[in-house]
Amino acid sequence: MFPWLLTQAADAFPAFSFRGKKIGLLPLLEVARAKAESDLDVVHDLSAMILELRKTNAQAGLADAIVYAALQYGIKQFRVPEDFPVGLFLRLQELGLQCIAAQSSDALFPRRWIKSQKEIAGIIAGNRAASAGFTRVERILAESKPSASGKLFWGGAVLTSEVLHTEIQMAVTSAGGLCDAGLICAAGDQAVDCHQAGTGPIYQNQLIVVDIFPRHRASGNYGDMTRTYLKGRARPKQRKMVEAVLEAQRRVIHALKAGKTGAEIHRIPVKYFKSLGYRTGEVKGQYVGFFHGTGHGLGYDIHESPSLSSRYPHPLQAGQCVTVEPGLYYPGIGGCRIEDCVLITRTGCRLLSSHSYQWEIP
Repeated sequence: MFPWLLTQAADAFPAFSFRGKKIGLLPLLEVARAKAESDLDVVHDLSAMILELRKTNAQAGLADAIVYAALQYGIKQFRVPEDFPVGLFLRLQELGLQCIAAQSSDALFPRRWIKSQKEIAGIIAGNRAASAGFTRVERILAESKPSASGKLFWGGAVLTSEVLHTEIQMAVTSAGGLCDAGLICAAGDQAVDCHQAGTGPIYQNQLIVVDIFPRHRASGNYGDMTRTYLKGRARPKQRKMVEAVLEAQRRVIHALKAGKTGAEIHRIPVKYFKSLGYRTGEVKGQYVGFFHGTGHGLGYDIHESPSLSSRYPHPLQAGQCVTVEPGLYYPGIGGCRIEDCVLITRTGCRLLSSHSYQWEIP
């Protein structure tokens, strides 16, 4: 059994494959759309199924419906993904349906990780929407003016991370995207926490990490890009750090190709940053340096296999799509991350995202 996601479906739903057919159980409101839009071979009305079961069992629910459907197909055992809901797993076992957890989702859904041309086009479209967001940020920063305190003003009001969030979302939406997983626009020391969304006023001469990862509405695929900006004039330490991150990304993209492992690729920026004297570790309860992975797969989910990290010793395959996003983070200097998406090929990789790397805005 596996979650077979429908484009923009309100909730995950149970589905399974049996004898070459993909079978889904969906609530009444989604049945017609699933038949029209998904590639499920058989769609059952989950709502009607539960109502029928409640004629003899008032407490019947999702697990009972799954067991009922399994019996109709003569299925006695399901292999489920490692992140399958525990409560549902136990309830299915109680009802007599054996469930075996796969060691990894990679083994259960191998086709998910090699992207079709349609999926690749969707990722590219998602990145175009992200690029529209960056263009909006660049225009706002160019138009903004600092006060005597260094606080930026735009449109007669203080420029805040929240204002940029709103403007980015509007630009992304106009370009066919949807920021349904959030976004990051964090300035100064806020960006040292690499997943801090960002709040409050933005000041001149601060590094601003902008991470936009929209879902392309038409295809359901995610794009994922990050740029780092600074309004004003960078200090030498800021400039050196941004240039180091840009070079680290260039080196990774140059090295990527099928056959290399995620761990092998991750060592490239790790060693490069170390050679420049950038240390990674915990300082006063906060991690600094380069403390996250170099990249991750993406597609219908924002985070998929494979991973460009020390935890992924497996060879990369042609047709996989990954982000490349090295970064450095130090209190007092700020954060910097640069991210693009690439398609792994037999001999290298191909960029699936495109936007200027100009980061210093006078």
